[in-house]
Amino acid sequence: MAQFAFFFDGTRCNGCKTCVMSCKDLHDLPAERSFGRVYEYEKTSGWTVDENGFNIPGEIYGYFVSLSCNHCDSPACVAACPTGACMKDEESGVVSIDEEICIGSGECVTACPYFAPSLNEETNKGEKCDGCAARVAEGMAPMCVEACPQRALTFGDASEVPEGFERANIAPLPGMDGTMPNLYIKASKSAAKAGDTAGHVANLPETM
Repeated sequence: MAQFAFFFDGTRCNGCKTCVMSCKDLHDLPAERSFGRVYEYEKTSGWTVDENGFNIPGEIYGYFVSLSCNHCDSPACVAACPTGACMKDEESGVVSIDEEICIGSGECVTACPYFAPSLNEETNKGEKCDGCAARVAEGMAPMCVEACPQRALTFGDASEVPEGFERANIAPLPGMDGTMPNLYIKASKSAAKAGDTAGHVANLPETM
């Protein structure tokens, strides 16, 4: 595998968050920490009254986006890390954190536009999704992929993008030009493009 990538089918995802919970279970993470999140993105623009006096809904849409680390081509966390603890594997393209080198500066946390790394307050070490590298090396899928009941998540080589998938161009994600994330998405019909400000994240507290 030259470059690890996630493929997310937004037409299948129902927002169950099994991907998040299975990852937390695998890594024995406490309630307040996770390596992934599911955004609930929606727009509700209120109601208007037509010429006949009927209430007509404005533009309304909602959809889900599952996100962990995107193992970017140009990862901001790697560039920001002062010790080289954040590193990108040359063979797989997976971005990981070496806890032996990490000094807990938190630079990776603030640099990542996708909020993938976090700082473990108990160990003062950075941590994040590593694409379940150990599982993949044994021929298994990442836990989030294996657990998804809707089969909305798959993984593979970034050079083999399934038909209908586009590179991370969906709200509420930021523009991808700076990091080139290896997340490819098949968007639902209602999905807004990355950078959209008309909608909002309905479950913001649980994605922080």
